[in-house]
Amino acid sequence: MADVHVVALCGSLRGDSVTRTALEQTLEAAADLGANTELIDLRDYDLPVFDADRDREDAGDAERLADRMRRADAIVLGSPMYHGSYSSPLKTALDYCGFDEFEDTTVGLLAVSGGAFPVTALEHMRSVCRALNAWVIPHEAAVSNSNSVLEDGEFADSTLEKRIRTLGQRAVQYATIEPDPDSFESDQNVGATGK
Repeated sequence: MADVHVVALCGSLRGDSVTRTALEQTLEAAADLGANTELIDLRDYDLPVFDADRDREDAGDAERLADRMRRADAIVLGSPMYHGSYSSPLKTALDYCGFDEFEDTTVGLLAVSGGAFPVTALEHMRSVCRALNAWVIPHEAAVSNSNSVLEDGEFADSTLEKRIRTLGQRAVQYATIEPDPDSFESDQNVGATGK
């Protein structure tokens, strides 16, 4: 698996981010299986609000971001949940990407919430990935009550930590999956024919 490259894209800009810590754990688990890993921290990127009239090359670090995303065999998206969805920095980053970066690429999802499970944030990220014809890993990681999950920078709940690390393992295991083209129809959903 040494030729597998797993990229985690962190949608949190907070310095003390549970999302970033969780993604680091995810990447560590991927590295344990022999993958090359990379954390893309959006704090290090100048990404203006997406404007369809502006070329990506003229939009700060958008081209640099897209280039790094294209090199990934598997991508893990991580975001805090804000107002029932994922963060605006992650949305901006995804808006600068497209089919070239995501089509037929394995994608894992991780979301963090200060309260209840961030189910809607995961659903919204999944919808975007499906629209880009990505192959989304069925296993996903949800971190709730984020203010109390870390002790000395480590996850206190071993079950939660296992779920986060499993996401990294699945990213490696499914990085080279060959998606069935018939299952990716971003422009329409014909439903279950003959049922």
